[in-house]
Amino acid sequence: MITQIIEILKGDITQLEVDVIVNAANEHLIPGGGVDGAIHRAGGSSIREEAKVYIQAHKLLNPGEVMSTTAGLLRAKRVIHTVGPRYKIGEDRSDQLRNCYKNSMVLAEEEGMSSVAFPCISAGVFGYPIREAAEIAFSTVVEVLAHQSTVKRVYFVCFDEVNFSIYNQLYQELTTG
Repeated sequence: MITQIIEILKGDITQLEVDVIVNAANEHLIPGGGVDGAIHRAGGSSIREEAKVYIQAHKLLNPGEVMSTTAGLLRAKRVIHTVGPRYKIGEDRSDQLRNCYKNSMVLAEEEGMSSVAFPCISAGVFGYPIREAAEIAFSTVVEVLAHQSTVKRVYFVCFDEVNFSIYNQLYQELTTG
């Protein structure tokens, strides 16, 4: 049942004690603003060093793709980095956003992780409408969980009240309707 697996939280994702924290990264995997900057600041330089090695070998991480690094000083075991799509009116980038969640869940399972914390991917400076981004996040995670064996807990962590309210409202609709 979804209510036993998924939880909506408001707060700082870097403070969670989970197996995996998903980072809403930029394509160069360099520390940026928002959740990305917070994860790099709290996790320390080892995250950046592993990301740098990846970029040297692959050049960029494209929207929807994932890679993982150590969690450094975070309470998590790993950080999965994914690049959300930048929202553009008239362009459907929902598949890229879906892939952020799907590929993160698949990688978490491949690495034997049982708990995953997601930020609100693309719903900040990348401009995705929050409700639409949340619907994609929920539907994708629920679909993947139906076929997962190792992931037992998923947290959607909202930094501000606006995102938390929208995610929580959608969660209530899904679990009561």
